[in-house]
Amino acid sequence: MACAEKQPMVVGIDDSEHSSYALEWTLDHFFVPCSANPPFKLILVHAKPTPSSAVGFVGPVVGAAEVLPLVEADLKKIAARVVEKAKELCTSKSVHDVIVEVVEGDARNVLCEAVEKHHASILVVGSHGYGAIKRAVLGSVSDYCSHHAHCTVMIVKKPKIKH
Repeated sequence: MACAEKQPMVVGIDDSEHSSYALEWTLDHFFVPCSANPPFKLILVHAKPTPSSAVGFVGPVVGAAEVLPLVEADLKKIAARVVEKAKELCTSKSVHDVIVEVVEGDARNVLCEAVEKHHASILVVGSHGYGAIKRAVLGSVSDYCSHHAHCTVMIVKKPKIKH
């Protein structure tokens, strides 16, 4: 790359195997072949749900004030596990120059805001492969980002295993 400064690449990470596959695919295709001088600055972003949104999924909870700290602790543990797994994967591929961020909020908004914050030229997200009904109910992070992120969005799909 002729530019002195590398273009930022944001990769969304979560605790799914689809996310792990997308990160591994990205490392293999953009970083490992040129590990001495990768073309991008790698930024991993994990969107940690708010405790109230996590509890809100099941409806109103009696004694929510007592439950929220427990939910927050669990969400922090999950975030730490996601970050550790992603760092281990990067290290196993000899990719050490990585910025990792955990940002509280909805993944759709967190990733689009990370693109803006870092002036990313590309956003990589994994595809969960939801069908139309699940996508309509749960919403698709990749679909939202492809329409709202102000950069190229690469959606990495894990190949289906043939029996």
